[in-house]
Order: sequence, then structure tokens, then C-alpha cells
Amino acid sequence: MAVKVLVVDDSGFFRRRVSEILSADSNIQVVGTATNGKEAIDQALALKPDVITMDYEMPMMDGITAVRHIMQRCPTPVLMFSSLTHEGARVTLDALDAGAVDFLPKNFEDISRNPEKVKQLLCEKILSISRSNRRVSHYSAPAPVAAPAPTPAPSSVGSFGSSAPVRPAPAPIPARAHAAAPSSPAPKRKNYKLVAIGTSTGGPVALQRVLTQLPANFPAPIVLVQHMPAAFTKAFAERLDKLCRISVKEAEDGDILRPGLALLAPGGKQMMIDGRGAVKILPGDERLNYKPCVDITFGSAAKSYGDKVLAVVLTGMGADGREGARLLKQGGSSIWAQDEASCVIYGMPMAIVKAELADAVYSLDDIGKHLVEACI
Repeated sequence: MAVKVLVVDDSGFFRRRVSEILSADSNIQVVGTATNGKEAIDQALALKPDVITMDYEMPMMDGITAVRHIMQRCPTPVLMFSSLTHEGARVTLDALDAGAVDFLPKNFEDISRNPEKVKQLLCEKILSISRSNRRVSHYSAPAPVAAPAPTPAPSSVGSFGSSAPVRPAPAPIPARAHAAAPSSPAPKRKNYKLVAIGTSTGGPVALQRVLTQLPANFPAPIVLVQHMPAAFTKAFAERLDKLCRISVKEAEDGDILRPGLALLAPGGKQMMIDGRGAVKILPGDERLNYKPCVDITFGSAAKSYGDKVLAVVLTGMGADGREGARLLKQGGSSIWAQDEASCVIYGMPMAIVKAELADAVYSLDDIGKHLVEACI
């Protein structure tokens, strides 16, 4: 049965082109269009699509507000279109917080000039997120977070040599009310030298859930790999830094790992760690599908830290992280995977579990507290 899609955008040109691209795939059926957020809610209720594509800036009601209403009234996987700017990143992160599953850059030139590439990417996204857990009625999105101001924040980012001010505990994020799935026993404490986390689709919200549970005195350095465009990772790191008690920043070449600091791999590049605890940022290799790539970072951690790494693979499409986890496992390090019930897309964690690399499988809401138990 074809995946039913509702296309929402105030631009007639964009609605037509997206509808044409999707309709050309026999596995996809465009069942309706809407020109603003209010129409999107009405159409979602009437047509019950499997996936909704959503613009942000529209008259009467913007896309983020529409996503929040849709998630409350008829939970449906939503793919956001966004601009590749700092403001576009901020808006997209707000949309993901509201309940959207994933996003694609909104580039009119690409749609006009390279329709085959756009068609492949767009259709793959639609078919993948149609199978996501976002439709499940027991899913509850995180509480809305105040959008960070576009002006630079006077936080401790960039001043890691000095003592940072004590951060207030972040507001708790409501837990999912899903039925408990079989889970691994609580971890045993170990003197880990590094925590490495890899994720993709659903990752921005998942990382927020995990990292906001960590105390400011978390004793291990953390590296984060999130599949994300270059224009987005700085804004995402700034957002996490405001929400978390630990410090978070976009990694730069030469950064030194230290306790209580999480370094986010920059989009479009690759992040590696050497034996001295220094970060190397390398150009993105066009031969690799992912920039940044979890396998690259995990592999360098295996070489540099042996059995002293705790690696965590969260929600995401594909199998990135599996081969890097294999190297870590061979060196004696520990691997955790997010469980299927709490994943938006059970692709990357499933690859870890199927390869029998997972030492433990935990729900998303348990991973943060188990990191504390394992490391403190």
C-alpha cells in the first residue's frame, strides 16, 4: 500500500514541485495539500496521511505551531523543510522539539536543477519516516523549550580555562508513557576515559533528553556525532549548552577533551580523537555517506582509548556506528544501544543489536541516569 502524504507550503510552486516528485514514486501517494498551518491541521484530521511535509513560515499559522497541534490531536510523522542558515537551524530545532521527525533543506535551485537527486533523497526520507514511531499515540513530545536568542550568549562556551558559573538544573523533560520493554540490568561503574554518542534521525531530541540528565561534575569527556548539515551544528551545540548543566560546544580542531564538556562534531566534516585527548577536525570525505560519520569517530576512539570508552548508539536511519562499535568492542570497550520502543527510527541501534555488539539496551529516558551510574 502506498504511503499517503500531505504537502504543506504557502508557495504554490513548492507545493507543485514536491507533489510532482513524490507522485512519480509508485510507493507514494499525495493525498492533499495545504497552504498554511491551520489548513494542515484540518487536512491531517480529515485525510489521516502517513507523513506530512511542512514548511515553517506560512500565513495564519506557522509550521511549528501546526506540528504541536497535530502531535496532540493526530500524531503523524512530519518532515520539515528548512533554510540552511543559523535562523533556519534554530527554527528547525524548535520544530523537532515540537514533534517533527526529520528535516530537509529547502533549496528551490536544487529542486529546479537536480530533480533526480532531490527526488531520491526526498522519497527515501518519506518512506523511512513513514515507518517511524512518531505515529504511535502514546508518544509525547518534549515540553516546548524557549528558543535561544539569536545574539551570542555570554555562557561559559569558549572560556573553559576558567571556572564556569554553577548552572541551574534544567527543566525536566516529560518522560514517554510507553509500556516498559525488557531492559538490560543497571551498569557497573568503570573508569571510562571517554563517552562517545552517535545518532541521526530523532537525535536532536534524544541527545537533549540524555544530556540534560547529566550533572555539571560528570567525570568523563563526551563526544557527540549527530548527522546534521554544517549550518546547523553550531546552533545545536549552543542550544544544548543553554539547556544542560555540562558544557556543550561545536568541536574545533585542537580542542582538548575534559570532564564535563561535550564536543559536537561539526556538520560537513569528520571528527577524530588522538591519544593525547586532542580533537582533530578533518574535511568531509566525499566517498563517505555521512559527514560527520559515527564510524570515523568511534574508530579513532578505539585506537586511542582501548577499553576505556563507553559508546552509545541512539535513534537513526541506517547503520552508521556499527563498524566503529565493532572496533571498540574488539578493544574491550562497552557499547550501549537505545531500545526500539523509544527510538524514532530503530535503524542504527538495531544494527548494533543485530551484530551482537550491544552490552546493554536501554530506553531513552534511562540512558542519562545509567551514564551517571556507570561513570560517577
